[in-house]
Amino acid sequence: MLETRNLLKEIYTLKQERDSLQIELNKIINSKSWRITKPLRDFFTFIRRKKILKHITKMFISLRKHGIKYTINIINIYLKNTKPSNFSSYNYLSNFNYLSKKDKNIQSNTIFSKNIKISIITPLYNTPKNYLEEMIDSVIMQSYLNWELCLADGSDNEHKYVMDICIKYTIKDKRIKYKKLDKNEGISENSNKAIEMSTGDYLGLLDHDDLLHPSALFYVMNEICYNNADFIYTDEATFSNTYFIINRHYKPKFAIDTLRSCNYICHFSVFSRNLINITGVFNKEFDGSQDHDLILRLTDTASNIRHISKILYFWRSHNNSVSLNINNKQYAINSGKKALKDNLSKHGISAQIESTKVFPTIYHVIYDIVEKPLISIIIPNKDSISFLHGCINSIIDKTVYTNYEIIIVENNSIEDSTFEYYSELKKMNNITVVKWNENGFNYSKINNFGVNYAKGKHLIFLNNDIEIITPNWIEEMLMFSQRSDVGAVGIKLYFPDNKIQHAGVLVEYENVAGHLFHYADKDDIGYLGKLHYVQNLSAVTAACMMVKRTVFDEVGMFDVKLRSSYNDTDLCLKIRKAGYLIVWTPHAEAYHYELLTRGYHDSPEKKKLFEEDVKIFKDKWEKELINGDPYYNSNFSFDGFKYLYKDY
Repeated sequence: MLETRNLLKEIYTLKQERDSLQIELNKIINSKSWRITKPLRDFFTFIRRKKILKHITKMFISLRKHGIKYTINIINIYLKNTKPSNFSSYNYLSNFNYLSKKDKNIQSNTIFSKNIKISIITPLYNTPKNYLEEMIDSVIMQSYLNWELCLADGSDNEHKYVMDICIKYTIKDKRIKYKKLDKNEGISENSNKAIEMSTGDYLGLLDHDDLLHPSALFYVMNEICYNNADFIYTDEATFSNTYFIINRHYKPKFAIDTLRSCNYICHFSVFSRNLINITGVFNKEFDGSQDHDLILRLTDTASNIRHISKILYFWRSHNNSVSLNINNKQYAINSGKKALKDNLSKHGISAQIESTKVFPTIYHVIYDIVEKPLISIIIPNKDSISFLHGCINSIIDKTVYTNYEIIIVENNSIEDSTFEYYSELKKMNNITVVKWNENGFNYSKINNFGVNYAKGKHLIFLNNDIEIITPNWIEEMLMFSQRSDVGAVGIKLYFPDNKIQHAGVLVEYENVAGHLFHYADKDDIGYLGKLHYVQNLSAVTAACMMVKRTVFDEVGMFDVKLRSSYNDTDLCLKIRKAGYLIVWTPHAEAYHYELLTRGYHDSPEKKKLFEEDVKIFKDKWEKELINGDPYYNSNFSFDGFKYLYKDY
């Protein structure tokens, strides 16, 4: 509560400052000097309105700010008429890679508590001249000065200019180290040669055709010194040969299941030498996906993994780049699967690896089911037999997993048809109907009551308006729930019109919680394919959620104070606080006729109940909500929870 009060005080102070500035602005506008300078302002307005004059002015500004090389590239866009359809001056590389002289001086003069040298590891192979020079320049421009750049060159005889360029740089800057290799041994072995050259306390990976933000090492040092990080990664952006930002990759904090689905960490990765001494260097067996293999091993060993929520790395997209078309490099796809399977086997985990339909290096990891325990499916119900009938039938008709029981918790039904249907269900050996005797509606109490009758090792909380789509839906959840580090698993849910109802839950102070990609199209791939691969998230809905029974008991079941809303999100946050992971999988799907059985918060009583639940939840999780969702990057807006950039 103290943090909230302080936040409100800051808002009030800012409002006062805004009002004061508005008064000063009015004084300026009404002043004599403002009227005198009007012709000059009109002249610049005229220039801005005239297209040719405007471009000439922008050209001179660009020359002064970014230099001739960048400006020529911008001019070429117009001369060749290759302006992207989504053109915006904001989306040029310079706007993301810019650091003012003032800020650079501040950063360069910052004295850190630790004297850390960072070795940048870069293997070279037939690197185009301009790519090579720009890459090296981006390191030289670093505001943090204690670095070395280790260049291991495997270029062939037709590209001897690579050596000439590098030697010139080594003469100018002794922090740049260069070695011409006897032969090209592939990206992993060449990288290892660069590592052998290094003397730094930490190592950072930079591809030979990519760029670093001038502040990259400065922010890395912040994490090392202030948070004792031994593995650090940043956000990144992909840019074209016209220096236009194609996409921005804003990443979540460390998430092991997300990493196993795809190498979302990738660039810019920096790690302590101690880590690589333990895990070993690059493995040439996984060339093409060598970074994914190394990152999996390093993060297995790291004690403090930190994510910097800033774009500090720029990945160049060109004809030979994996970022442009991975399908051109089938070996990278195969290596990725092999590396992932190898890493899992070291954890004693057996699994099959398949590429997803959205991208070949986004994987569907199919874990072997180590046992087939009894699964208890708990379904609260009050009348609404048409929905319950559809739900039960979809389970019976679709489910291929056989060792399950269904517990229906009867909640004050009044229709005769309901009890007639119950009588039919009771004839089935694996279906039980139990009666909850309290009046009113309390979702938490009802489900907790149902758990008392459950015999299963894992619980599935299921709404009565769910219709199963995926035959192996239980296996797709159980493969995660069987792990000791996982507490709860949720699935992908659709509305009857094939719009997405649930793809995981985001927690946030103002909106409390919301469903990611809510009402997006069923076939939408989502931001960088997110709708099609397994991820760790903050919460999932209990409309269909599997929870390990021991974990459910350990965290204290559903909070009975939360009667209608946020009880499932609360349960997930309790599970996470206890040290377990929440997993969302798109590989198990169902329809959800959301709120059709209870209705919306459209009556005074329901609105009051909802508001009470909001207050209870916010008071309970205030700190976590203010700190933000670790799996939703702060650069995204909360508009629709669809991973939209804040500046769009």
